[in-house]
Amino acid sequence: MNFAKRTSTTLFAAALSIGALFSTLAHADATLDRIKGRGSLTVGVILSGAPFGYIDPAGQEQKGYNIDIAKALADKLGVKLETVTVTPPNRVQFLQQGKVDILIANMQYTEERAKILDYVPTPYDRSGGAAVGRKDSGLKDWSDLKGKAVCVSQGSNYTQPLIEQYGAEVKALPSQPESLLALQGGNCVAAVHVGATVGLLLQDRPEEWKDYTILFPTELVPSDSVIWLRKGETDTSNALDKVIRELHANGKLLEYAKANRLLNTSYLEEEHKKLESEGK
Repeated sequence: MNFAKRTSTTLFAAALSIGALFSTLAHADATLDRIKGRGSLTVGVILSGAPFGYIDPAGQEQKGYNIDIAKALADKLGVKLETVTVTPPNRVQFLQQGKVDILIANMQYTEERAKILDYVPTPYDRSGGAAVGRKDSGLKDWSDLKGKAVCVSQGSNYTQPLIEQYGAEVKALPSQPESLLALQGGNCVAAVHVGATVGLLLQDRPEEWKDYTILFPTELVPSDSVIWLRKGETDTSNALDKVIRELHANGKLLEYAKANRLLNTSYLEEEHKKLESEGK
């Protein structure tokens, strides 16, 4: 092969590589195109109870703060909303298998989760774990859980700090309701879940939970609640981030939170003040 032919072959191969690269980049995030093409956004949601997600017994309608956010996202994208009920053990699998486009599923940011999934940069809430236990348990501080059985949901981000920082013996149950049943059955001394959910549970069902309380004044690892996506879905992430920032700016997230009785809205109030100018 003479020099001119070798050069031509090399340039052709390089052109093919560059073309393939641009082709890959152009189709790096097909999810947003699919959402708009089929006219629907499929959101994985957890319906384990108020305030984030539950079935209203009156009309069998899905309600909650996370449901309101999902509706707003679909509305802003100009598509209809479809929801798929997920659980802590299967939510990541459902997302990675493409059964849902995104997760709004009480799943706080952690570095470990960010290694396998992408997320919308602007959080829609911030929350930590609260420990529910019997009023006569004698437990006064997270460190009192050392060597004691503590119930959580499978896949909970509270598992690691409970074990590594406080020496608890963690029992992982498939869902929050099963974890709380285990607590009532005496299978653990405390159950640790998102503070807003267990706080509202004790408030709304005082007779059933009259012997129980939130044991400690501080929450475990307060973290950002974010929308999760599959890796590399930059276009979808950017589009959803724009909507979340808009919902902070115009006060809608704060409005949804109050309507769904979130007990602590300080983070949302701070974000509204910070981003309010973007909505003007």
